[in-house]
Amino acid sequence: MKRSTDRILTTHVGSLIRPEPLKEFIRAKQGGKPFDFDAYTKCLTSSVAEVVRHQAEVGIDIPSDGEFGKGISWSQYALDRLSGFERRPVTNRDSNPFNRGADRTKFAAFYAEMDAMDPPNTTTDSICVGPIAYTGQEETQRDIDNFKAALKGVNVSEAFLPVAAISSVIPDRKNEYYKTEDDCSAAIAEAMRTEYKMIADAGIVVQLDDARAAVTYDRMVPPASFEDYMKWLGRMVDLINHSIEGIPEDRIRYHVCWGSWPGPHTSDVALEKIVHEILRVKAGALVIEGANPRHEHEWKVWEKVKLPAGRILVPGVISHATNVVEHPELVAERVTRLAKLVGRENVIAGTDCGFAQGPLLRRVHPTIMWAKFEALAAGAKIATKQLWG
Repeated sequence: MKRSTDRILTTHVGSLIRPEPLKEFIRAKQGGKPFDFDAYTKCLTSSVAEVVRHQAEVGIDIPSDGEFGKGISWSQYALDRLSGFERRPVTNRDSNPFNRGADRTKFAAFYAEMDAMDPPNTTTDSICVGPIAYTGQEETQRDIDNFKAALKGVNVSEAFLPVAAISSVIPDRKNEYYKTEDDCSAAIAEAMRTEYKMIADAGIVVQLDDARAAVTYDRMVPPASFEDYMKWLGRMVDLINHSIEGIPEDRIRYHVCWGSWPGPHTSDVALEKIVHEILRVKAGALVIEGANPRHEHEWKVWEKVKLPAGRILVPGVISHATNVVEHPELVAERVTRLAKLVGRENVIAGTDCGFAQGPLLRRVHPTIMWAKFEALAAGAKIATKQLWG
């Protein structure tokens, strides 16, 4: 895994806003409507090539494929790559997982107003009805091939593909097959090993996306206790480590955030409460949210917690959730204060989360996304001058 040996490198979390021609095919696919598969394949290949080229042009050193090959969301895409699941329409609004959580309870009036303007796009439940096995080899290989072809034409330091970590694979799923929820999670961990290994074997860094590691606290406590949550989190970390066993740590990044929804987030668990469990994940880099106003102060956690030797910290120094473009000087400030704590060579400048939470869902306009990447690169240059002279 590349380090910031002589300058601050730049990257992001992975998911980027899809171009309209590609979204037309995705809409047809999600809606069960007929579409020209060959034309879709060509559009996907060219879209990945273009988005990789654009990332390199604006100064992203470690790009992704934008997650363009995923037909659902960053986590639900696994439904297309795992056997044993079926989807059923949500018949009871109260059972919709997006309607749960301490934050939603405390700010019910706000969420009612927000949902009326921007309804949650989950309309189906995902039910485990049979044995889980990995069936997505063809799609995963297609994503690898498209990405590697796109990388041949650009000058970048490294590249990564985002995938869902075990605790975030098909979140809020329902189990009707396995004896226990833990058995279901263990089966998912075993199955997803195939995807992770395929990417690593292709020479691409694997990024495990895990919003649910932190977000589950908001969903679980109360009525469960903090101890119950930590027991769940510890088990998820064990399963994650099982799923990546055999893959070198320096080929894995682990991304943690507190979800992407535009709410108050007053019920988020503090980083200092979970950082030691996060550090148990056998990943060479920790990609963690740090630019939003609810969590930016948590850079101070690294004053007390030592980053293990050999690890890299990829802090979010750009927000994906606001249309305000960060000033490069602010980006540099966020980078340098962490670099002084953990070592300049151990910091890579990143973003809080993906700019598209699904193929058809975005938080900012595409032009703003690219402007933010330009600010990220400019801020990294300022930080480089301050840290290296």
